[in-house]
Parts: sequence; structure tokens; C-alpha cells
Amino acid sequence: MSVSADVVVPQTVAAAMERPIRGFEGGAASAVNPVTGFPRRTLEPYKGLGAWIDAFDYSPNYAVDDPPLTPAVVEELAAANVKTIFIQAARNDERSAGLLEDRWLLAEILVGAHDRDMAVVAWYLPKFVPGEVRDFRQLEALVDFEVLGHRFDGVAVDIEADPEPTDEELAIQNAELIRLSQQLRQISGDDVLGAIVLPPPLIEDVNDKFWPDFPWTELGPLYDVWLPMSYWSGRSNESGYGDGYFYNAESTRRIRDHIGQPDAPVHGIGGIGGVTGERDFSSGEILAAATDLPLFAESLRDTDSIGGSIYDWQTLDVESRLLLSDLFATGPAADLGQTD
Repeated sequence: MSVSADVVVPQTVAAAMERPIRGFEGGAASAVNPVTGFPRRTLEPYKGLGAWIDAFDYSPNYAVDDPPLTPAVVEELAAANVKTIFIQAARNDERSAGLLEDRWLLAEILVGAHDRDMAVVAWYLPKFVPGEVRDFRQLEALVDFEVLGHRFDGVAVDIEADPEPTDEELAIQNAELIRLSQQLRQISGDDVLGAIVLPPPLIEDVNDKFWPDFPWTELGPLYDVWLPMSYWSGRSNESGYGDGYFYNAESTRRIRDHIGQPDAPVHGIGGIGGVTGERDFSSGEILAAATDLPLFAESLRDTDSIGGSIYDWQTLDVESRLLLSDLFATGPAADLGQTD
């Protein structure tokens, strides 16, 4: 990321220019990836507590007025003992003119996070349309993004699509998903790649027409860590999936079974959000109750997951953020991802 004379450089990035160039390695030495020429991206950023930020939270492209989150959120996340920021760094949308969202905002968040020993994983939602080249180009931009020696510490693909495709649409969807995943693996070498996936109970029990014949077997060798979107707030108690424990635990169990890897690394994503009191049905999204969070933390521990998070940071109220921090500091999720 070059700097032209007429560009106003954010203060955080400007300060970084005065320091030695370095890359963040997730707290451990990483071998050089022969494909990228940079230190290998590892599992480290997926361990412990994460926080999610989507483009609507921080990007001027999607905020009618001012985005609700600014790069100052990095300080707030560090104070909450968040280890990794998961940020939607690109969108395949006409409102996003470039391959990435605002590069200076991304640079400021990335450098600010690294200055506080936090990692940043960039994620992206493809469209899985035949002949669509922008999906690959945007993923490639995430892999290659670099500012002053700082790079994203991980890249993850948000694998979801419109529900209930026809047989023809399903065949195309699966073929494009596999093709794009293979392309991403090729340019990433032996970097760790994350797969953000729909929870199996959703597509197998709640609605088996949502994404039938999901290609778990084909994706298994292409991704290294699995991030099920176990959003229990939208599930009913009658289904058994309406609490913070079982939906995520069962999702984790089935993913490992489907890919034939009983010890596959998993970073569970709970939610949506968390509010004090009962679930909040007043907005467009059903927000979880904060009292569900301890159950979610227990499910992460009991499934030997390496990390966990709630989607997303903006929909967690203050009390929920404090509780989540405690659950990962001294509670059931305190030792996630730790090795003997």
C-alpha cells in the first residue's frame, strides 16, 4: 500500500511509519510460506475470544451518516480482552467500488490491533455465480493486503447463500464454492484458511432444503479451521436449538463428522448479539439474551474448540460485553486453544 504526497495518513498509521516494519505472527514464530513469501498464517488468531465487525458497522460505503464504529473501537476491544478482530474487509456490492473497503480505515484498524498484540482476520462473502471473477479478485486482495509490513493474520470465507435452491442452482452453487475454495487454497499455499459455515442442524434439521448436499467432503481438505454460525437466538426452545449450548455443540460435532476429522479446529460463533434481560425481538434481528452466553462458553469448552465469539460486537450491549470478557478470562472458555 503505497503513500502518495496528497494523501492524509491516519495518525495511527503515520506513527507506525516511525517504527521498524514488522509482521504480526500471532504470538509465535511462523515459517515462511513459499507461495506468498510471507510468514505463514497460523491457527493462532482463531484461538480465544474474537469480535466480529461487518462492513455496515465501519465502512462509509454502507453508513448513511457516520459509521457506528471507528478505528477507535480497537482500544475498546483490547480493553475487553478480545484477541482477534474478524472484519468484513470486502463486499461484492455496487456500493463498494474497489476490491476492498476503505484501505486507510483497514490499515488503521490493522496497525492499531497489532500495536495492542491483537490479530485481525479478514472475511468475505462470495456470491458463487458462474463466471464471477470479482469473488476471486477480492479474496486475492485480502490475501495480498499489506501496509508497512502488516498483513491480515487470517483470511476466512463466509459460506452462505440464498436458501432452497433448485437442483440446477444447487449444482452450480456447489461447483462454484468448490472452485473458488480451490483457487483460494492455491494462492494461499499452506496458510491457515477459515471456513465460516452454516450450522449443520440448520440445513439438515430446521430446513433440509436450505442447502441440501452441502459439499463437506470436498471442502474438508481445503480449509483448516471451521467457524459455525451457531446463532441460537433465531431458534425455538421446542427444537432444542434455542439455547447457547446445544446448537453450537451439535454443530461442532456434525462438522467434524462430515469432514472426517474428529479433532478439526473449531471456532464457534454464537449470537446474534446479547442483551440484558430477555431476547430482543424489536429489531430486524432477534438478539440473544446475555444469560445464554455462559452456556455458549461451556459448549466451546466441552467440544474442545480453540476459540469463540459472538456475532457481532455492535449488537452486544455493555453488560454482555463485560460478561463475555469474563467468560473467556476466568470462566469456562478461559483455556480455549491452550496446549499442554
